[in-house]
Amino acid sequence: MLVKQAANVLSLLEYFAREKRPATLSEIAQEFGWPRSSTFNLVGTLVDRGYLYEPVPRGGYYPTPRWLAVAGEIAEAEPLPPSVHKLLRDLRDKTGETMTIAAPAGTSVVYLDVAEPDAVIRYFAHIGKRLPIQATAAGRAILMQYSSAERASILKKVRFEKYRPRTLMDIQSVEADILAGAKRGWIESADGFTADLAGVAVPLAVEGRRLSLGLGGPISRVESRMTDFGKLLRDATARFAANTGK
Repeated sequence: MLVKQAANVLSLLEYFAREKRPATLSEIAQEFGWPRSSTFNLVGTLVDRGYLYEPVPRGGYYPTPRWLAVAGEIAEAEPLPPSVHKLLRDLRDKTGETMTIAAPAGTSVVYLDVAEPDAVIRYFAHIGKRLPIQATAAGRAILMQYSSAERASILKKVRFEKYRPRTLMDIQSVEADILAGAKRGWIESADGFTADLAGVAVPLAVEGRRLSLGLGGPISRVESRMTDFGKLLRDATARFAANTGK
């Protein structure tokens, strides 16, 4: 269920991240089609709480560093170890493709870390991006780490949608794919959620958390190499686990 007020705050924050400049009440109201009174109340609340300010009087509003401070405090409670980001960067450099770390979020997964290559044509990802757990390699690699009962409980809540021609459309197909992935050591996906995207993902346990390490890129580059990439990621996570004692 979407909570409108919360969604509006997040939309406003994403707007500032995109525009990177102050905005007046009129500009914000016009951007989102909000009534001026609602815009005034939302912005006023954020100003009162110290999250927005006017860099120049009557020059529009902009986020304060309080957002960064709060986010930093939250991240410090359960940060990813620096070794995980190093693993991502090393694999990105070896493969030339985008690497991600994903975590479970109900019937979705969310990216906690991303390392993109310099290639012009690549998989564009960002920290905080959410994906359906059943329709992506990253999600199914996380489900690999669950018991059958845990998977069943999650998949019963999933709303299966036909995102792409190769989207898995029922619990049985997802379960069969996970079992096949467990046997070879990685999950494969091509044109299952994002158009023209192929990727592989492997389970990654970090300090008791069930995460996944994924690679994504254009089908034209990745699909024919999924076995090689899968072995590379599988072996890299095995070394990572051995070196970190996890």
